[in-house]
Amino acid sequence: MMQSGIFTAYFPYGLEETASRIRGHGFNTVQLDLHFKDVDLGAGKLGKDNCKRVRDTFRAHDLPISAISGYTNIIHPDPDHRRANVERLKEIIRNARALGSRYVISETGTYNTESEWMSDPKNRTEEGFETCRAVIAELAREAYDHGAMFLLETYVNNVVGSVEETVRMFAQVDHPGLGLLMDPTNYFESHNIDDMDRVLNQVFDTLGDKIHIAHAKDVARAGDDKSEKHADIGDDDALASHTFRGVGEIVLNAPGTGALNYDLYLRRLSEKHPNIPVIIEHLDEADVPRAKRFLDEKFVAHGL
Repeated sequence: MMQSGIFTAYFPYGLEETASRIRGHGFNTVQLDLHFKDVDLGAGKLGKDNCKRVRDTFRAHDLPISAISGYTNIIHPDPDHRRANVERLKEIIRNARALGSRYVISETGTYNTESEWMSDPKNRTEEGFETCRAVIAELAREAYDHGAMFLLETYVNNVVGSVEETVRMFAQVDHPGLGLLMDPTNYFESHNIDDMDRVLNQVFDTLGDKIHIAHAKDVARAGDDKSEKHADIGDDDALASHTFRGVGEIVLNAPGTGALNYDLYLRRLSEKHPNIPVIIEHLDEADVPRAKRFLDEKFVAHGL
């Protein structure tokens, strides 16, 4: 059976309270964000004791950690900034097993200097793709050498932003240290959102065997608001990666609030991955019960 999980950062508390609240909602797995009010897990702080404390706390609450967030811009246009981002991601990868999971996830990033989620002309160039390919190959080797796996998450405004670009990246980095995070909403923009079923089927037909973890949010047209959209999730220290809700023509909100064909998505996902964790995101704490109920009801309706 599929498992419904959630990102830990939507619960902005100390480590113990975060785990307790998530378990109280009935979840049985989480994607670990390295942000708690009472534990410093920043750069250079993923030592043996901190990793054990985090791992053991979630285990004590019967909440296995299915994946770890490592989100950063791995092709930042400033070389020094890029190297710092990649080195931090490598630190997380090296400590993934100690934290309780082999999977570390990041999107591929953008050359845009104003926003982590806006596109840039260089994203679509051969030079941009080759730079990204080299970094992903580096991360895949680092992961493999430490018993982990780096999961690439496609996003339309990044260097790897389409089904075709994702297929190409896996063809050029054919390595056991690389896998795919499946988030179907990240493949859609104004030109293909009305062709949803074709795009979903294309992803699973071409990349189904690369998937290891899945996400659950939703996608819809943004209407008149074309700005970069962020939500107030009740945490003044929340990272922008957790408040982000879309930019331009597309809005990305909680599961069950948009146009994603969840019936097709989950059916195709279950064909090769019947026990995969499906991690809820893009919501605030008050909306968690509804979102979990929506996802669980889909699992029941389709016998998943």
